[in-house]
Amino acid sequence: MAAAAKTRSTETFVDNKRKDDIRNANIAAAQSVANAVRTSLGPKGMDKMISTSSGEVIITNDGATILNKMEVLQPAAKFLVELSKSQDVVAGDGTTTVVVIAGSLLKASLGLLTSGIHPTIVSDSLHKASIKAVEILTAMAVPVELSDRDSLVKSASTSLNSKVVSQYSTLLAPLAVDAVLSVVDPEKPDLVDLKDIKIVKKLGGTVDDTESIKGLIFDKKVSHAAGGPTRVENAKIGVIQFQISPPKTDIEQSIVVSDYSQMDRILKEERNYILGMIKKIKATGCNVLLIQKSILRDAVTDLSLHYLAKAKILVIKDIERDEIEFITKTLNCLPISNIEHFRAEKLGYADLVEEVPLGDGGKIVKITGIKEMGRTTSVLVRGSNHLVLDEAERSLHDALCVVRCLVNKKFLIAGGGAPEIELSRQLGAWAKVLQGMEGYCVKAFAEALEVIPYTLAENAGLNPIAIVTELRNRHAQGEINAGINVRKGQITNILEENVVQPLLVSTSAVTLATECVRMIMKIDDIVTVR
Repeated sequence: MAAAAKTRSTETFVDNKRKDDIRNANIAAAQSVANAVRTSLGPKGMDKMISTSSGEVIITNDGATILNKMEVLQPAAKFLVELSKSQDVVAGDGTTTVVVIAGSLLKASLGLLTSGIHPTIVSDSLHKASIKAVEILTAMAVPVELSDRDSLVKSASTSLNSKVVSQYSTLLAPLAVDAVLSVVDPEKPDLVDLKDIKIVKKLGGTVDDTESIKGLIFDKKVSHAAGGPTRVENAKIGVIQFQISPPKTDIEQSIVVSDYSQMDRILKEERNYILGMIKKIKATGCNVLLIQKSILRDAVTDLSLHYLAKAKILVIKDIERDEIEFITKTLNCLPISNIEHFRAEKLGYADLVEEVPLGDGGKIVKITGIKEMGRTTSVLVRGSNHLVLDEAERSLHDALCVVRCLVNKKFLIAGGGAPEIELSRQLGAWAKVLQGMEGYCVKAFAEALEVIPYTLAENAGLNPIAIVTELRNRHAQGEINAGINVRKGQITNILEENVVQPLLVSTSAVTLATECVRMIMKIDDIVTVR
């Protein structure tokens, strides 16, 4: 009997070594990605210089951009890249934070797994902890009104503080707030579509010259052929999607013209055809044409530009297909796809369309004073070189996202590592109440959240252990909003220092990071399929 039992127990031996190895390899790969962006967290974080295969150089501090450009091959490490992307979509800011939290949670999970706790238990307790964390964060949050512009500006400038262009946050933060508030639709007050804010980048000048424009701007010149007008007041604007040029047949063909009189007739017909079109356009009173780029044939020829100039019509050509929707929404007009449909009621009206020279030789076209303008706004971003320009655009996008978060969920929360330490403290207390393995797991996760204040202190060149210990102490005494003041290098009440962020950024960072870690925990084998 004993012998039978012995053989049976040896038969049921399952080799878990491979599963553990794969899990450990996944966690190690994901952790190395997290460590790569960890140094760029916070206002004193370092920037990364990314050199792409095409020889392009990008300098950035934005977690999502860094990870996006990294060529990650290990499948589990790709999760973290996707993680920062999804944080970018949900909240727009906190893309570095979310990856750092995930890396730290993975480290904690690895410790739990080595102690022999089953991955499913770890995963489930992590889920419970994340739900509890969101409750704790919501309880800490301060409600904010959209009419309270100062709070919005504060949170936008907090987002800008960690960026390369942080010295311009006094200019960019109010600009972002006004841009978002101007596109909020009173009928749907919770929805903000960032597509309604068009960012136009123009090389030259400095970031100080960045401005928001109520109207439209094009990074193009007016077509100067044949001396057409470059400034039109009381403009009637037509957006056309057809070509003002002689028609072509649909098939490839060549016409052989044997004698000159026939050639004359062809040219005459061309002229009449174009003139006919321009007369129809002129008859509606239209005096500004925006012409969409055409693939089939030239949208305008020299001849048609000449006649348009004679008719005193200002022409802006080569407008991209994907800009048409924004333009028509702003001008409150309809795009016209055929000359037969060219009617006055499809035009947009504006007080002034003019070509504005910028100080350094570049020119842009501005349309201002639009009648019944749609809820859109344009921002002209300037920068002295491409690196600064691109980074300014990315930073502005983050600031816009932060304001959008506040419009969606009108709550603010302190920054500077305060919410993370508070989470860590309250989850630690909650872990003591839980029974069995769960309490043990939750305690490990609570400690893992301390990575954010630790990294903030480390990046600012402070002593991380002393700072985090002091922070815990302050929070234990009930100072919920105590955080790391990086500028002074000590711990202060962060709300008074105006370091605030939207609640949505913190909650989505915690929930997304935990989801990602749970996913990595559940994987026990990698199968490659050819």
